This record gives sequence, structure tokens and C-alpha cells, in this order.
Amino acid sequence: MATEEVLQDEPHRRVVRVGDTVRRPVHPWTPAVHALLRHLADVGFPAAPRVLGIDDEGREVLSYLPGESGPDGWAKVVGDAGLTAFARLLRDYHDAVAGFRPAADLTWFTGTGTGTGEVVCHGDFGPWNVVWQDERPVGILDWDYARPGARLHDVAYALEYVAPFRDDAECLRSLRYPAPPDRRRRLELFAEAYGLASAAGLADAVIDVQEAGTEEVRQAARQGHQPQVRWVAEGYLDELAARSAWSRAHRQLFGD
Repeated sequence: MATEEVLQDEPHRRVVRVGDTVRRPVHPWTPAVHALLRHLADVGFPAAPRVLGIDDEGREVLSYLPGESGPDGWAKVVGDAGLTAFARLLRDYHDAVAGFRPAADLTWFTGTGTGTGEVVCHGDFGPWNVVWQDERPVGILDWDYARPGARLHDVAYALEYVAPFRDDAECLRSLRYPAPPDRRRRLELFAEAYGLASAAGLADAVIDVQEAGTEEVRQAARQGHQPQVRWVAEGYLDELAARSAWSRAHRQLFGD
């Protein structure tokens, strides 16, 4: 039997590497995600894992994307070059998925029949889910939260973490910044790299996504999904509410 290297070991999700493959638990939305990933393969988008099937243990089998990811991703987006590359990767993904027309009866994390949306968003486009080789982002991981929606959802979600919408202490302590960031400049740089005409309205969009995300966690917990059940039990909703409150209180840091 091939050796399994544990990549993530949580009660609800044990992810392992076997050779050049990754094995992950399946969910009700796995068929929808596989349809999305197969579309990306068909159009030649290189930064998504390929679907290789279901193994004998009922786990999905995806191709392994080599490089640095997880906690290592935070340092990669601190500099202008990394931030710009991160934004361009998101734009490349949105352009690649623009022609995807998912079947209406597919179940996504957000439910079945959630509308066609502008695109199918990644839904969790943060520094931890991007694979880097040296200073170049080459892959996007963890597609479980994909859902039909507006491009702006992914843009605003990403900006929460890379502008970032966090206080100076957390930026210096946990997010790898050597000095307090110029948040307005970073938001504008991201917008330009993504290809937006301006950064107008982005800060408010981030706050909207933060607040919607809090409700999404609450709803997922009600439906019995992990890790959201555990998050709610551990008081994570209070942390999420505090984040959006900080964003509203410091709205002036992000420009118009």
C-alpha cells in the first residue's frame, strides 16, 4: 500500500498525499466542484488541481500541486510583487471560469439552485489557499466553498486578508508585515492588478462579505457542517463580528 503523508488532520477532514495525488473526504457539493475543476482542465487553466476520481475508501482523488502554501502563503503577499501576482491569479481564474455553465441541479456549499451568478467563485481565495513556487503563485487549493456569485465576492473576500482588514498589531504579529501596511495603497494596487477601473466601493464590499460570511458560518453550523459546528461552539461568531466591527470603525484607512 502506498505511503500516506498527512497534510491536514482534523476530525471532519483528513487530507493526505499519496504520491502525486491528494485524497480528501467527499461532501454533498463534491460533484459540483468536480464539474468546475473539469471545466478548468478543459480550458487549460493550469492553477487548479485535476480530478482523478474516487478511491477505494470513497475519498476524492486530485492531482497534487507542489509548492509552498498554508501558513507560508501569508509572507508571499506582503510585498507589492506578491500582492500583484495574487490579484492577477484571481483574475486569471475568473476569466477561465467565465464560460462555465453549471447544471442548475448541482449542490454547492451554499445550496442547490443558488442561481447562475456572474461566475462560479472560488469562495475561499485567501493566502493560505494559494500555492507558490519561489515568488510565483502557481496553484489554488481547497475548492469546497465554490459557489455561483459575482466576481466582486472573491475580490472582496481576498482583500479582507491582503489589504488587510486587520489592526496593526495582528499585521506585525501574525501576518508577516515588517511595518504597519498602507491599506489604501494595497487595496488600490490589488484593484489595478485585477483589472478594475477603480477601487471605489471595495472597502464597503469587503465589509458586506465579512458580515455575509458570519451568517454563512451560522447557517452551515445549523445544517451540521464541520468545521462550522465547532467554530460556533468555540465562540468564533464573536470573533467574526469583532472583525467586521473593526472594519467599520476603521473604514477611513481604506479610502473612498
